[in-house]
Amino acid sequence: MIDIVKRQLAQSISTMTRVLRDETIHDAVVAAARLTADSMKSGHKLLVCGNGGSAADAQHLVAEFVARLTIDRPALRAIALTTDSSIMTAVGNDYYFDHIFERQVEALGQPGDVLLAISTSGNSKNCIKALKCARTLGVHTIAYTGNNGGAMKDISDINVIVPSDTTMNIQESHLALEHILCMLVERFYFGEHFGEKPQHLAE
Repeated sequence: MIDIVKRQLAQSISTMTRVLRDETIHDAVVAAARLTADSMKSGHKLLVCGNGGSAADAQHLVAEFVARLTIDRPALRAIALTTDSSIMTAVGNDYYFDHIFERQVEALGQPGDVLLAISTSGNSKNCIKALKCARTLGVHTIAYTGNNGGAMKDISDINVIVPSDTTMNIQESHLALEHILCMLVERFYFGEHFGEKPQHLAE
């Protein structure tokens, strides 16, 4: 059992090390943060969607935007499309599960907004439909994926692709990169030194 612990930690570190060394990922995260901050500054919002663990990431990330991550600042406009069980079950029942995010983008998305879709495979059908709908509405698109980007990389304005095909390791890297995204948005939106205070060690 100890060997399993060590092996899994080594695998996680290996994936994160590849992310650390991949300048394409760094550039994409900075570009995504700048796009999101510019959108929010113009009165627009961030929509976030994903499945399973990535659904948890969606609402986790949105909580950081609405509450705060590293600085005391006003709330930022962000909505997780994964949290309204009535909408998701109604759309899933009346249409099909593939449409649960697309329908919400159609209802809530406005030109100039940003949609962030999270999928470890890059092939989640409901995320693909949401991205396609967003583009028809003039909503900017960002995809956080693994697995070489899957089908989502071809329909997203900005792609953050973790170099792995192992779901748990992709998710671990996604969470770190999502926190960094929020941190950078705070800096782009409010300036590097806005509300500068020592960070809390724990929530």
